[in-house]
Amino acid sequence: MYIYKVGVVGAGTMGAQIAEVVSYAGVPVMLADIQETLAKRGVESVRAIYQARVDKGKMTPEQLEEKMLLVTASPNLDGLNDVDLVIEAVSEDLTLKQRVFHDLDQVCARSTILASNTSALSISAIGAATKRPGKVVGLHFFNPAYAMPLVEVIPGLATDPQTVDDVISFAESLRKTPVVVKECAGFLVNRLLSPYLNEAVLCLQDDGAASVKEIDQDMVSFGMPLGPFTLLDALGLDIALEVARILHRSYGPRMAPAPLLEALVKAGRLGIKAGHGFYDYLSAEERGRDHSLEYLTQQVRQLTGQQSMRWTRSRPLLAMVNEAVTVLQEDVASARDIDLAMVGGTGFPNDKGGPLHFADQLGIDHVLQELEEFRQSLGVRFWPAPMLRRMVDAGFTGQIAGRGFFSY
Repeated sequence: MYIYKVGVVGAGTMGAQIAEVVSYAGVPVMLADIQETLAKRGVESVRAIYQARVDKGKMTPEQLEEKMLLVTASPNLDGLNDVDLVIEAVSEDLTLKQRVFHDLDQVCARSTILASNTSALSISAIGAATKRPGKVVGLHFFNPAYAMPLVEVIPGLATDPQTVDDVISFAESLRKTPVVVKECAGFLVNRLLSPYLNEAVLCLQDDGAASVKEIDQDMVSFGMPLGPFTLLDALGLDIALEVARILHRSYGPRMAPAPLLEALVKAGRLGIKAGHGFYDYLSAEERGRDHSLEYLTQQVRQLTGQQSMRWTRSRPLLAMVNEAVTVLQEDVASARDIDLAMVGGTGFPNDKGGPLHFADQLGIDHVLQELEEFRQSLGVRFWPAPMLRRMVDAGFTGQIAGRGFFSY
């Protein structure tokens, strides 16, 4: 099925970015929201993305205007009655998304594919709110959508294979790299990224481990595009906490959110959008009376007990690697797609190749040994994935042995 026209529901940051990506590929797109002012503001956000291209000399003002002719605003869902694909980008609330999909089901043609940009919620549950679950699929773009090459394609339990094929072709037409992911809480990228970020917060929580700036600088020196705390502040600590809670409900104690992350959210330190998170972005006068990071950290340490641990980048990295192996065991995605997704979706350094290639470089036996040491000192969240021990016992120890998660 060829996609001639697209609707985007939710004209916030991600909705506007997705609309820009679609229009840049030459496909007409209608940006819908609950109020006309919100929809028009979304269209102006699309224009601002294009204007940044013009300012950098990457397109002409005339080309900007040509692209903007493809973008229109709609104050409600009724304007989406003739689109071939709808991409929903409203807040991460299952009840809200189900209501939107129920309404789209009434408005859109029976042939229209209904896709959700959710980063962690159940596609099957969203599809169950419609009479066309076979036409419902996850299509998860990454922020910023105009720059990040990866798109996760997530079939629900009832999604038709043809629907999956159609959205893969559409993603490729946008010059994106689609990776098909088996439905699970957090899908692929967020399921691996969340334990990495959470472990960084736990490291900060440890007495004397390292400062925010030191941890960020060390992870950037490893090759990550941003340090974990800079990334958390950019994503929004409240959003990161909600994803962590979703994963905790599904996967148990190893995904328990760091108490310091919860304390920061409760204190209103949500990141850049609030003017302060792990870093302060406003002056003391502008922030007013607020609890400092140091104060909150000390409060959490008093409640949880101080643990003196030296900082090592292995903690957040092996939290990610261990979850990647668990995901591979569960057949959520192939080893190739896991690494492709983490490089394309998080900026995991190209020279490391992704978490599974990185494990092969370290040596699977070394990874297993480090995880066992962390398990003894830090608890069950570092319990090694069973596949690791099986690989070590079989001599599949990575690059040096010529075989690990990949062949060399």
